[in-house]
Amino acid sequence: MIQSMTGFGKSVTQLPTKKITVEVKSLNSKNLDLNARIPSTYREKELDMRNIVARALVRGKVDLSLYVELNGEETSSSINAAAVKTYMEQLGKIVQADDTELLKMAIRLPDALKTERDELDEQEYHTILDALQEALTAIEKFRTEEGEALQKDFELRIDNIARSLDDVEALDEERLAGLREKLNKAVAELKVEVDQNRFEQELTYYLEKYDINEEKVRLRNHLNYFTKTLASADSNGKKLAFISQEIGREINTIGSKSNYAPMQRVVVRMKDELEKVKEQLLNVL
Repeated sequence: MIQSMTGFGKSVTQLPTKKITVEVKSLNSKNLDLNARIPSTYREKELDMRNIVARALVRGKVDLSLYVELNGEETSSSINAAAVKTYMEQLGKIVQADDTELLKMAIRLPDALKTERDELDEQEYHTILDALQEALTAIEKFRTEEGEALQKDFELRIDNIARSLDDVEALDEERLAGLREKLNKAVAELKVEVDQNRFEQELTYYLEKYDINEEKVRLRNHLNYFTKTLASADSNGKKLAFISQEIGREINTIGSKSNYAPMQRVVVRMKDELEKVKEQLLNVL
């Protein structure tokens, strides 16, 4: 079952004095590109949280955000009364203003507020890890649901290419017969005597240059392999992308060898379906 790299997961936990929110968002990327926004209090645990996210999501452009909101009963900031008083005295010597105006100016100056760094509480950290796991479970569910939609689209596109290949096979005999007739007519118009055996040899050699049997077989095998990989237990977008390149190589060769307008129109249809597959594969894990 394939998974999309696009997803979003969120978990909110309410503690007696804090509200903890964990959000994980991911988009497509060739490798894992993880950006973390974590408050300084929990920075020492950032590497652990990054490793947990990396193991769960594997690949993609991932944003991990941790928000901790204090309620009104608790705050880590307090007024630095001594600094504010000193500022007010100094400002009073410079400007004529009452105490209220001096206080308004002083409170905006550096060190007017002092923030005490909270020590990390291990119990609280375990609560954060539980919230992180809940958010990861949500984003994995999101990715799986997106993957199911992508898989249905891939199955449709690959089936369309396979049907077009059936059309190519139906046209191939007609194409070769047309080429043979065209060459016979060209020789007849020359009105010269030719060695029939030598002519048949040259004709066979010429037609072999336009033979697409090997390409048809390989293309059919690649389409079956893509479908088989699509149905496997693991999501392997890189492998599917490689198979799609092989599919494209065979389609291009058939197009270049066909030399027959009806077949080339079918090849254009196959290329169009394959481009849609490749575009969607960029978002597969």
